[in-house]
Amino acid sequence: MTEPWLVGLDVDGTILLQDETMSPGVPEAVARVRDAGHLVTIATGRSWMATRRYVEELGLLADYVVCSNGAVTMRRVGDDWERWNVETFDPTPVLGLLRNRLPEARYMVELASGQRLFTEQLDDWTLDGGRQVDFDELGALPVSRIVVVSPGHDEDDFHRLVADAGLNEVSYAIGWTAWLDIAPQGVDKGTALEQVRLELGLDRGRILVAGDGRNDIGMFGWARSLGGRAVAMGQAPDEVKDAASEVTADVEDGGLAQALDTLPAPAQVSAGE
Repeated sequence: MTEPWLVGLDVDGTILLQDETMSPGVPEAVARVRDAGHLVTIATGRSWMATRRYVEELGLLADYVVCSNGAVTMRRVGDDWERWNVETFDPTPVLGLLRNRLPEARYMVELASGQRLFTEQLDDWTLDGGRQVDFDELGALPVSRIVVVSPGHDEDDFHRLVADAGLNEVSYAIGWTAWLDIAPQGVDKGTALEQVRLELGLDRGRILVAGDGRNDIGMFGWARSLGGRAVAMGQAPDEVKDAASEVTADVEDGGLAQALDTLPAPAQVSAGE
């Protein structure tokens, strides 16, 4: 049997269309790759709470799933899941910088336990079990991420803000819905996937990752550094495409399914089975 590939997939704009339906052909392509013996998992900026349904809908068998842009990795334990690795940082300096520059923004933090604290409700956030708090309470405990949404500001504004605020002590990504997602320094989807790869003893070169956002650039660099494949979706920004080793079609046109279909077919992976 040929060694399996580690396949790490972004969710929004890669697996899912903007209306949260599946990109054309993705369920079938994922099933084929999974049944071929490859290890298919998710690497997303979403929290575990907003990710688990897609692990189940796609019938993924992987024992590890990367969430919160690499700050949280979940591990399957029987029929349930546990928080296998959680990276945290002290949010107070960053929150102070951001509050001075974006006093009207909406803020959310994710604690090591997975609970979310937020200043104001926002429809895009998964807040089941979350708690609304005053701004000062956001920094009371270490967090795995800070999310900032500021109405009226776009990606260019966020880039300027990051530069002006000197946010070099933490890792940050600007999402496709123009929000700022801040993680512990040196943590991204790639660092988390490398922990998973080492834990499972998988081959360096047999890696395929796919995504469409700036928060996928670190994952792309990791895959390429190990001789793997980094696939950017067709609608990705130019800087994301530049970080990839290849570009597939847009998410609306089933770009992920097309990329997955280039992996070996079942007969090639498990001859004689």
